[in-house]
Amino acid sequence: MKIYLAGGMTIMNVIGRERELNSLFKKRLWSYYWLVKHSGKMAKENKVDLFLDSGAFSAWSQGITIDIQEYIQFIKEHRDVINIYANLDVIGLGGKQPNKLTAEKTLENQNIMEAAGLIPLPCFHFGEPLSYLEYYVKNYNYLALGVAGNSGMKLVPWLDECFSKYICDDAGMPKIKIHGFAVTSLPLMLRYPWYSVDSISWVFTAGMGSVYVPKKRGGKYVYNINSWVIAVSNRKSSIKEAGAHINTMPVGEKQIILDYFTKKGYSLGKSEFKMVSQTYELKDNERWIGAMPKDKTIEHKVEIIVEPGLSNKYQLRNELNIIYFQDLEKFIPEWPWKFTLKKQQNFF
Repeated sequence: MKIYLAGGMTIMNVIGRERELNSLFKKRLWSYYWLVKHSGKMAKENKVDLFLDSGAFSAWSQGITIDIQEYIQFIKEHRDVINIYANLDVIGLGGKQPNKLTAEKTLENQNIMEAAGLIPLPCFHFGEPLSYLEYYVKNYNYLALGVAGNSGMKLVPWLDECFSKYICDDAGMPKIKIHGFAVTSLPLMLRYPWYSVDSISWVFTAGMGSVYVPKKRGGKYVYNINSWVIAVSNRKSSIKEAGAHINTMPVGEKQIILDYFTKKGYSLGKSEFKMVSQTYELKDNERWIGAMPKDKTIEHKVEIIVEPGLSNKYQLRNELNIIYFQDLEKFIPEWPWKFTLKKQQNFF
């Protein structure tokens, strides 16, 4: 399975952290809507396997309609960088949820893009008539399924039907490649023979002060069970709650986690804190904590980074989470593999 990492830096050719992270990225998903919204351009020297999504859902949620001809032109201008690009799917037509109207319009856009000389990845969404899925399976070799916004309890019966009746043959082997938009649940990844998925959780988790750490069984790290999501930031409110932060975890588990950090080339880091006047000039290794009080006479907290590490650098948490998902990708069986209907699991 391919895992494309979505989100992160908004502009692809930004100078700085995104360029530095490019040495780690292997597969990336970018949103056309967000690139254009922030005047971003595709960096031609970028070496990653790049998947371009239209970003139609984000645009729709902002009350904006993407012009299909502009989307087509953007793809043509950057075809030397983009490996895969999705059709301009339609959201919010005839109601908030995908339906027959969205399916019809999405297929219409597929035909428009193909007539323009492009080969976009077709898109089919939860809630649309399954006759459209049947059409795509018969006429294409790669299809994206949109499942965002639906719980595992809703998705499993639907995905079971999609894979057992349409996507897979009588022996359970997939007839075409399937991409899962925003499929971040490990049980969902392991239950179905996806060819590829994308996830934004790597950067969201890092931004919230946490990192992924695989469990250890028989002296080896394993990825077919839900990993730990460990709060490591020394700015997290949970830092003093028993078991809610690495500093308050049981000694044995904490050591396993610290050993993982070391194995991957990272350390927890160390910070100190002090209260200073709001007129204080920060040094290179210092930063303000939280919003400034409106009363300028009140002192404010400053973090002093004594040793850079996962606890005080979200960029390093990003890096470690990228590595985790790349390791997870290697652990999942190589496509294609047989799908077998089985009892629904508790996904949450």
